[in-house]
Amino acid sequence: MANYHELIEGKVYIGGENALLEALQEQKISDVFDLRDTGTKAEGFPTKVTRHHFPIVEDESGQEGSVQAAIHAVTAAVNNGKTVYFHCAGGRNRTGTVATGVLLELGLAATVDEAEALAKEKRPDINIKQDMRDVLKGFYPSK
Repeated sequence: MANYHELIEGKVYIGGENALLEALQEQKISDVFDLRDTGTKAEGFPTKVTRHHFPIVEDESGQEGSVQAAIHAVTAAVNNGKTVYFHCAGGRNRTGTVATGVLLELGLAATVDEAEALAKEKRPDINIKQDMRDVLKGFYPSK
């Protein structure tokens, strides 16, 4: 069983850092978004894949801009026909936060709660911390 999950069929894959190379070998991924604050490049990273670094620092306030930038960058890549993989360290909090936002931005969910539930259906490991959920509710207040 894969250590990563398909968030949007054929377009968006999510997981932890440990599943990155596996996903790159098995899927036709063109762009990788690293959400970790350190963002070290994995050994064996294919040169044909574009790597983007959108650091989100866990357990620290003032991350709204970082979260929004990551959501918008992933959404733009998908809208431009890219196949993406995004990850943090474990693929739970930051990855779940961005996955929830991407589902909302692409119109695949109507509310933050619905988008989070859909993301968890795809990747049961997702566990968004309350501070990140609050950030999402700030971006999508009517949702």
